[in-house]
Amino acid sequence: MSVLEKARPRTERPAAREPRVTDEHGRRIRVWELVLRYALLLAVLALTVGPFLWQLSTSLKGPTEDIFSSPPKFLPGHPTLHNYARVADTIPVWDYALNSLKVAAANVVTNCVGSALAGYALAQLRYRGRRVATLVFVLAMLVPVEGIIIAQFTTMRELGLNNTLVGVVLPGCIGAMNVLLMRNAFLNLPYEIEEAAYVDGANVWQRFLRIALPSVRGTVAVVAIFAFMGAWDDFLWPLIVLSDPSKFTLTIGLNYLHGTFANDERLVAAGTVIAVAPLIALFACLQRYFFRGVGEGAVKG
Repeated sequence: MSVLEKARPRTERPAAREPRVTDEHGRRIRVWELVLRYALLLAVLALTVGPFLWQLSTSLKGPTEDIFSSPPKFLPGHPTLHNYARVADTIPVWDYALNSLKVAAANVVTNCVGSALAGYALAQLRYRGRRVATLVFVLAMLVPVEGIIIAQFTTMRELGLNNTLVGVVLPGCIGAMNVLLMRNAFLNLPYEIEEAAYVDGANVWQRFLRIALPSVRGTVAVVAIFAFMGAWDDFLWPLIVLSDPSKFTLTIGLNYLHGTFANDERLVAAGTVIAVAPLIALFACLQRYFFRGVGEGAVKG
């Protein structure tokens, strides 16, 4: 061995560390905990998404396939869209969908505008009775819809709005929960920014439109999704206030499939998928804003 080899220290390679799985706080997650978490997530996924996938599979099965076989067959042997065409031939489903779209779009606009204005007034403006007004919105959430539906019907009848789509939209045009969501989002906006804008000469509308509202776009998206879902899926109130079949919404129109063709599960499943598809499309478009609620209203550098 040479002198250089004796003087040169030997460098040993460090032993390879086993991969570690940690949580958001850096704590190590054990293997059995990780397996348990994924098992619970898969169970929740099966309970929530499973029924919709089964309805989608049933709607694509042809008349010769047995949908009550044991064990059940999930994937259709010969997928077909004939059931969707049969729904359109049985009921004017597209007219009903257009009526539901009108009601849902009007509900989204009125809730986003009204809830944003009310939430900003409750969070950022200073006036007497602000806490009482907030308490009124909280108490409004505790009142069940069934307890005031007769009063709503009487009010619509006195206004001459029975059997109209306006009568369907008006009772739910501004939701108490949506107002409180917007209020909490505006509360996260530092008041010093409002004061700085006020010193620069901005009035209330300018502060609302240029400073506050752009900071809570995520919450506005949440309100839009909730308003659309509530109007699109509503069944009881349109059933009470509407009597003309040409003005029926989609939820009422699909009820004819359950009543007249109750034995044809393929037809009912196709109608269900048609009703759910717009909700999925709306959430897919707004999901990037839906999950931004953690830092809503924060100051960005």
